[in-house]
Amino acid sequence: MKTAQRLFLLATFAMSTVLGCAPGENGGNTSGSAESDSGKPRIALIMKSLANDFFSAMAKGAEEHQAAHAEEYELIVNGIKDERDLSRQVALVEEMIAAGVDAIVIAPADSKALVPALRRAQKAGIVVINIDNRLDQEVLEQEGVSIPFVGPDNKAGAKKVGDYLATKLAAGDAVAVLEGIRTSFNGTQRRLGFEEAMKAADINIVASQSAQWEMSQANTVASSMLSEHPEIKAILAANDNMALGAVAAVQSAGLDHPVLVVGFDNIPAVREAMKEGKVLATADQHGDKLAVYGIEYALKLIDDSDAEVEDRETPVDLITAEDLGE
Repeated sequence: MKTAQRLFLLATFAMSTVLGCAPGENGGNTSGSAESDSGKPRIALIMKSLANDFFSAMAKGAEEHQAAHAEEYELIVNGIKDERDLSRQVALVEEMIAAGVDAIVIAPADSKALVPALRRAQKAGIVVINIDNRLDQEVLEQEGVSIPFVGPDNKAGAKKVGDYLATKLAAGDAVAVLEGIRTSFNGTQRRLGFEEAMKAADINIVASQSAQWEMSQANTVASSMLSEHPEIKAILAANDNMALGAVAAVQSAGLDHPVLVVGFDNIPAVREAMKEGKVLATADQHGDKLAVYGIEYALKLIDDSDAEVEDRETPVDLITAEDLGE
């Protein structure tokens, strides 16, 4: 690209960053700027749906870390409105490449679709760290890139939740699963963890369907499941938004027996629902720290380009009402 063209592109992007989007809209908000003369590394955090409390907590944790380490780096926070808006997330990666950031820490909305854009980022000399939702290994190999993953073992976390649920059920009971987006690695792993726990306890999964991580869709899907299978004793939701949708569906179904609901993420609304006895359990993958783990890893790789690059597993814990106290 010619120099004049590149300067125009960067100027246009910088202006859109200043004038464009408030927190929670496409493009997100920034702690720092896309263009900077400070000489400090600039790290772009690109997340999934900012409407999800989990990612709001992630953004807040990253911003607090940057504020405490303001002399070390600048932070640009971006996100999309809807976790299914893959094209917008790809566009955010391209914008960060054009802005010349030093690192991209990304929670990809899809495990496959983001890989080509991230390959272009690496080719441009940008450090790329994958958090939250692991990129597809086969596609990474096809694209000829290696991107480290920093995040929890989603299957193990879901199994912890499923194992706890099984202690409240009897062998032969019927349950349903609300899956995440099926092209996302974390959604697949959580489903597998739930299935493993139910199989071990001889509990029957009579329905399993994606609700796209969304509360309203989970309400619709769970309502249909309960209508078709009124014998269902529990619903295992692959994230807390869907768990809340399931709670609403259970309340509307008017069944003559309780239906237990479990989730994954430990968002504030689910913690309240657990205190009220509406949700049995969830998994905490410490969203407020997850981006920070990725940022710290990115800073290490920026500082030492010869550092060994490897995946890093982060904690995931079972959370029940007993863990919340009063």
